[in-house]
Amino acid sequence: MPAPVRLGVVMDPIGDIKPAKDTTLGMLLAAQARGWELHYAEQRHLWLRDGVAMGRLAPLSVRLDLADWATLGAPQDRPLGELDVILMRKDPPFDTEYIYTTYILERAEAAGSLVVNRPQGLRDMNEKVYTAWFPQCCAPTLITRDMDDMHAFLREHGKAVCKPLYGMGGRSIFVIDRGDKNASVVFETLTDYGSRYAIVQRYLPEIVTTGDSRVILVDGEPVPYALARIPTAADNRGNLAAGAKGVGRPLNDRDRWLAGQIGPVLREHGMLFVGLDVIGGFVTEINVTSPTGIRELAKEFQVDIAAQLMDAIERRLTARRG
Repeated sequence: MPAPVRLGVVMDPIGDIKPAKDTTLGMLLAAQARGWELHYAEQRHLWLRDGVAMGRLAPLSVRLDLADWATLGAPQDRPLGELDVILMRKDPPFDTEYIYTTYILERAEAAGSLVVNRPQGLRDMNEKVYTAWFPQCCAPTLITRDMDDMHAFLREHGKAVCKPLYGMGGRSIFVIDRGDKNASVVFETLTDYGSRYAIVQRYLPEIVTTGDSRVILVDGEPVPYALARIPTAADNRGNLAAGAKGVGRPLNDRDRWLAGQIGPVLREHGMLFVGLDVIGGFVTEINVTSPTGIRELAKEFQVDIAAQLMDAIERRLTARRG
């Protein structure tokens, strides 16, 4: 009988998650259901010693209990390369500490672990900037440090969304109209007076009616349903963390076309679990760090996206062994 798959997860503190909807917990439940061994670590539990990626790994068991969803065993210091697969599920901000963690995980990859998503891809594919590789899929977008150029972009399009390149969950997202007297303050704040890059995109009014849809790709292939996040009447942001309402819907032809443009490239670069943010038929972000939404879709459509991801991981592991 073959040994069970040894799966490690790097995540934010598991005791602080919202178990009813946490995507990482859904993944862990699916892996455990297959008899896989689970091992838990936070970012602070990883290090390099003489080029070897190490982790303070705690045995983990999980259950669908909203009051008591995880049990951790005694942690042990082990080479990360002993794990068959590592799920990197640490939330942004994508800062220098996150980048250092990808270096550690890349050494684990070199020692034989399958890291999902691939560390080099996490570094190369900034969730806002990487949209530039697919301009045919996106609304007009400007990434710059120059505040005059930002003002010119706003004058050109009349209304724009401005946000930093490193955040998540709707943090520090501004919607600005032409002539808004706060525009200069917003641009100054987000660029730190021209010393760092920010992104400006043409405002897409469909955010109000059809929301910001999360299209999930598993190993480059789209899940047949998207999670549309509809902002509240008092907010512009289509983020669940900002109070938006999640409503599932089937993919449309435009969604499938976008997935066909982007999915094969992501698959080629080892990005097995990715979320495309789509507003009005345009991709606004390509989420590669810790996409969410699978629990909501599972509840509404009885689609087991976590199991699909485990299938994809098994295929990759089988191909490696072959």
